[in-house]
Amino acid sequence: MKVALIFATPGSAWGGMEKHVADLAEALTGIGHEVHIIAHPDYRSHFPFAEFHPCPMKLSRNNPWLRWCVSRILKRVSPDVAHAHGNKAALILGRLPRQTWQTVGTIHGSKSNLRPFLLLDKVIAVSGSIYEGLSHPSRHLIYNGIRKETPKSPQGNYPLPETTNVIAAGRLEAVKGFDMLIPAWSMIHDRFPTARLTIFGDGSEARNLQRLIDDEGLRHAVTMAGHQTTLASTLSHADMMIISSRREGFPYVLIEALMAGLPVVSTPVSGSVDLLPDNALARDISTQAIADVIASALNNLGGLQESEQSAFDYAQTHLTLRGMAEATVRVYQAE
Repeated sequence: MKVALIFATPGSAWGGMEKHVADLAEALTGIGHEVHIIAHPDYRSHFPFAEFHPCPMKLSRNNPWLRWCVSRILKRVSPDVAHAHGNKAALILGRLPRQTWQTVGTIHGSKSNLRPFLLLDKVIAVSGSIYEGLSHPSRHLIYNGIRKETPKSPQGNYPLPETTNVIAAGRLEAVKGFDMLIPAWSMIHDRFPTARLTIFGDGSEARNLQRLIDDEGLRHAVTMAGHQTTLASTLSHADMMIISSRREGFPYVLIEALMAGLPVVSTPVSGSVDLLPDNALARDISTQAIADVIASALNNLGGLQESEQSAFDYAQTHLTLRGMAEATVRVYQAE
């Protein structure tokens, strides 16, 4: 098949959705499909395996020049499927005059405006909660998949201390809830003096979070480790991962941890509620609830590991790039 993948972020960020498109494009290419990318020119280097078509995605979603650019590229490529990722791309694609290609959209976030996707032939959700909120007549659920990485060393680029290691990872932005996680750790760290929290990532909240660590007197207990290209070795050395997000589509760090056999505790966000047992989920999205689920897990890490074995097994067999690509092709081919 000939597939055009469209995403309309303005070139200033590389997050979960952008990574998803790159992974899907590479996996579709790997199983024999011709892939074209329509995106901001700054993303060209991320797609060496596909035909890249730059478009001025910094323009408003309502800008007629942007719609004309996307339309012109699609007419020239003439794909079997035009697949939009995110609200802006879905709205642009849905407003174009109907052509011979099939239109598909993937919803990546739990707070997404679903109306643009109603203009498309088929819609894919990346988590169960997003899927349940859809009223589209052709809705489909496909979890994100990743490439399993083999740790290159026991410690990785960022050696963890020889103690009980709890890690968190993600963009240092308010949505990830690290400003709740740090005070939650303050509430429990006296009970678990050998446990250490390491937070990986960068973002606009970095300074505020470091200040919060200092204010809570946690310099000896919490480390800001910055961005790491890969966490494969770190995941193999850690004892537990925490997801403290206020909302999610389907967090990649969850898949990476489960693929590595690392137990996870999480706020009750999309993705986590799909795969984790009840004992691994905070009762709500609050500092106290995060502290409680962490304390419960640290009191019985062996039990947490055992309760998540089915999630580890599911990740190995279903949450792979090839599995995601093959499921997406089945959606393209469905009547």
